[in-house]
Amino acid sequence: MRIAVLTHMLHPIRSPFAGGLEMHTAMTVEHLVRRGHEVTVYAREGTEVSATVIPVLEVHPEGREDVLPGPLDDELDQGAERACQMILDSDAQVVLNNSLSAAPLRLLRGLPMVTVLHTPATLASVLKVLDDPQWTAPPGHRWLSVSASNALAWRHRLPRIAVVPNGIELAHWHSTVAPVPGRAVWTGRITEEKGLHVAIEAARLAGMELHFAGPVSDPSYHRERIQPLLGPDTVYWGHLDHQGLPDLLASGEVYLSTPLWAEPFGLATVEAMAMGTPVAALLAGSMGEIVAPQAGDLAVHHSARSLADSIEVARTRERAQVRAWSRRFSSDLMVDTYLGVLQEAGESAGMLTGPGPGPTSFTQRMLMETRETIEPHQGPRDVDPPRYSAIQTAQ
Repeated sequence: MRIAVLTHMLHPIRSPFAGGLEMHTAMTVEHLVRRGHEVTVYAREGTEVSATVIPVLEVHPEGREDVLPGPLDDELDQGAERACQMILDSDAQVVLNNSLSAAPLRLLRGLPMVTVLHTPATLASVLKVLDDPQWTAPPGHRWLSVSASNALAWRHRLPRIAVVPNGIELAHWHSTVAPVPGRAVWTGRITEEKGLHVAIEAARLAGMELHFAGPVSDPSYHRERIQPLLGPDTVYWGHLDHQGLPDLLASGEVYLSTPLWAEPFGLATVEAMAMGTPVAALLAGSMGEIVAPQAGDLAVHHSARSLADSIEVARTRERAQVRAWSRRFSSDLMVDTYLGVLQEAGESAGMLTGPGPGPTSFTQRMLMETRETIEPHQGPRDVDPPRYSAIQTAQ
C-alpha cells in the first residue's frame, strides 16, 4: 500500500520522544516500512523515521521541549491543512491520521482514511466539525480508539469506533538491572495532568525513594509544584531515550502511574509492566483496562494517601506475572489490525483491489466478529489471547 501518515506536528517525531503519541507514530511507521509498504510521513521538520518525510512546519527554535499546544494551535491547524493538500496532490492510496486535527476530516473526505483517537473528546476544533449538523461521516473513513474508555467519550459523535489498544516493541524492553528495594519509579511528560506531584507525595508516604524521568513540558508546573517537593528521596534522571528507560524502569520495586485526567491509554505504564515492574495507579481513564490485578493495584481515590496504600499492595505482585500480562500489548498485533482496517477502507473506496503485503486475513475475520457494543472485560486471560480479541466496536 501507498500510505500517507499525517502526524501531530507539535514536536518532531524522533528520539527521545516528547510523549507517547510521538513514540507511537514512529513505531507504527517503522513497522509499516518493514512490512514493505510505501510510507510518506507529513511532520514537523526534524522528524527522524525510516520512511520518506515531508517537512510541513519548521522546527521549534533550539528544539525546545517546553512547548504546549495552546499558543501554537493556529500554526498546527495551518500545517495540517497544508499537509492535507499535499496528500491530495500525491498518489497515496490510504491515509493513517494521527494528527489530532480537524483538517483531514474536512479536506480528505474523498480519501480512505483511518483516524486513531489518541485523546478524550476535548479537541475543540475537531468537535466543531463533528457537531456541525451538516457533517456526515465519509464512507471511506474509519475510526480506532486506543482504549474502550476513550471510545465511549467519542461514541456520541462518530458512527463506529473500533478499539485497538496501543502496543509496544516487547523485545526492546529488557534490562540486566535488578529492582532496588525501597525505590519507586515514574516516567512521563512533566505536566500537571500527569500528576508527578502526587507520585512524589505518595512515595514519601510509603517510605520509598522516587526516581523519575521525562521532559519538562510545563516549566511553570515544574517550578511551582515539583521543585518545592524535591528532596534527598527524589532523583531526576532527565529526559531519557528508549535506550535508557529500560534500566530506570527495571530498577523500581513499583511503578507509579498518576493520571489526573481521562488518560486515553498509558504507554509508559505498559512499558513498566514489560520490565516486570508492578504498577500502582490512580483509577483514571484507561488505567482500569491496562492494569490487571496480577500486574498491580488501582487507587480509587485521587490522593497521595490512597496511592500510597496501593503501592503496598502492588509491591507484592510477582514480576513474572506482571511481565506476562504486558505481552498482550504487542506492536505487531496493533499494526496487524491497522493494516487490516486500512486495507478494508481502501477496498471500500475503490483505491485498493486486493490484499497488500500486510497480514489482512485475520483482520477480516476480526472485523466480521465485531459487536455493536463494547464488550465487558472478562478478566485475566491466557498469556497469548486470541488475536482477534484486540478489536471491538462501539455503535
